[in-house]
Amino acid sequence: MSALVLVLVLSCALSAPCLGQGMALQLPTDNRALFESNPEKFYMYVYRTFEGETSKPWQGGGYGFVRTLRRTKEGVVSTRFHEGIDIRPVKRDSAGRPLDKVRSIALGRVVYVQKSSGGSNYGKYVVVEHDWGDGPFLSLYAHLSTTLVKEGQRIPAGHVLGQMGYTGSGINRERAHLHLELNILISLQFDAWHKMKFGSDNRHGLHNGMNLSGLDIANLYLRQEREPGITIPEFLSATSAYYKVTCPRRGKLELADRYPWIRRGAHHRPSPSWEISFTASGFPLTIAPSHREVSKPLVTYIRTTQSRHEYFTLSRLTGTGRRASLTRAGLQHLALITGDFPK
Repeated sequence: MSALVLVLVLSCALSAPCLGQGMALQLPTDNRALFESNPEKFYMYVYRTFEGETSKPWQGGGYGFVRTLRRTKEGVVSTRFHEGIDIRPVKRDSAGRPLDKVRSIALGRVVYVQKSSGGSNYGKYVVVEHDWGDGPFLSLYAHLSTTLVKEGQRIPAGHVLGQMGYTGSGINRERAHLHLELNILISLQFDAWHKMKFGSDNRHGLHNGMNLSGLDIANLYLRQEREPGITIPEFLSATSAYYKVTCPRRGKLELADRYPWIRRGAHHRPSPSWEISFTASGFPLTIAPSHREVSKPLVTYIRTTQSRHEYFTLSRLTGTGRRASLTRAGLQHLALITGDFPK
């Protein structure tokens, strides 16, 4: 290897994010049970009481609709969404406190550090931005006991960000864990949206959890194990839409500029509306020009259910069967994505 090539390789490894660098995700702790078919040793359980029975299911530490059970016409379903995964510690001290180091899952740049235990439901948390050539992705590491990095710091994969803990709401020493997310950034106008919605200032800037939409990182790890080199757009392409919303087109969509893989159709051509496809959790999958004339946002597709759509969509949709409309929460979520709200 020539000296010039060696310098370039080292420069890319130590200065992140590095555009176009392969994803190559690493696990953030020494817990590798995800790859050993031992999910109960990988995920931290939750306390659950349902219909008079108490349990500690590990499934509650996974990604998706895994919490708050409700009996419906579909049977028993989980109605509360968990944005990331909760990873169990593998080391504890004599008092039961976790000793696991928490490391960056890939090279990147630290963009946010919350050093206060009580400043967020996440407790102490760190956000790292990664660029694999498909737009910025943000890994989030929450409930830390300590943070060891600073904002703006460029870090290689495996860099120690802090130590696992149990800071934040709803966690005790027994259930100490790392909450890990991998997200897209929804809007650069989040501060204005937050003020419109809550009438108060946003303390966490762009990296407030409400401005981040998380994908299924556990399944991404497993796919990468089987298919090294897989990209996030390739991973998401296998995900089908749970619902679609058509809304008036009022200019370009910032999200489609930031993540070009989300585009479908000819965005450069005029059209009266946009059709946006979502997962049940509201993760935007595709944005396409639509020839449908609408004066306000309309649900134009919904996966049929016998029970209320609120149970399956974070209460962003209401209705049953093939009929659905956006709730206030759904309209606010759409407004953040489109930027169509009073400034």
